[in-house]
Amino acid sequence: MRQPNANYAWLCQLVEDILYIFRRETFLLVHRYLRARTGRSRRRILETAKRYNVICRVPKQLHRIGRLLHLSDAYCVANIRMDRNTFARLCYLLTERCGMHTGKVVGVEEQVAIFLGVLAHHKKNREVGFEFWRSGATVSYYVNKVLGAVLSLHSILLSKPTPVTDNCAENRWKWFKGCLGALDGTHIPVLVSSSDKPRYRSRKGQIATNTLAACDRNMQFVYVLPGWEGSAGDSRVLRDALSRENGLKVPQGGLTT
Repeated sequence: MRQPNANYAWLCQLVEDILYIFRRETFLLVHRYLRARTGRSRRRILETAKRYNVICRVPKQLHRIGRLLHLSDAYCVANIRMDRNTFARLCYLLTERCGMHTGKVVGVEEQVAIFLGVLAHHKKNREVGFEFWRSGATVSYYVNKVLGAVLSLHSILLSKPTPVTDNCAENRWKWFKGCLGALDGTHIPVLVSSSDKPRYRSRKGQIATNTLAACDRNMQFVYVLPGWEGSAGDSRVLRDALSRENGLKVPQGGLTT
């Protein structure tokens, strides 16, 4: 028997998601319609349903997701900073390990794509909502939802470093016996209230958060400490990372450059 290819499986999953969303939307519409007390309210509900129902929105949303994820790996990397295979694996991990599922109006693929678009290009809420045909509240909700799920995968996504061995022959690393990796601070732009801007203003005048990150020799993250204000010095952030109970720990015999 012929096995279905990846595109066929993706199409079946997509149809299932659309039908699931349509059923939920129809149930909510009928519930609101029956609870309406006046004829005017019922007419308004029906007009809104005709204009904004999932069947009208889906073609435009599918066109956006299709161009974003299924044209080529190069186009996918340019937009969400990962190829199609990596994106599919991330969606699988978030679904199987974190329990993410299709929301009331948004599928898992689109949730992750929205999150990665914001993360990769620092896009504003309204920009992403315009591109994906979603409201600002929907974009904000799913960005926070996917962020929480990704952070819960730290034991899987953050690798465990291995030191450079004494017999290492790589020209790049053979001079750093016992080295585990490198750490540095980076300033990430953030949006804060006016009262908090002085604390988050860096020495270069940007409103940012000072984030400490450590990676191994393969450029894979092993530790990340976000949240410090942009005005905080790197030594203060490092001291906080080392003093935490579950903070940055350097194994005995290992060196970090």
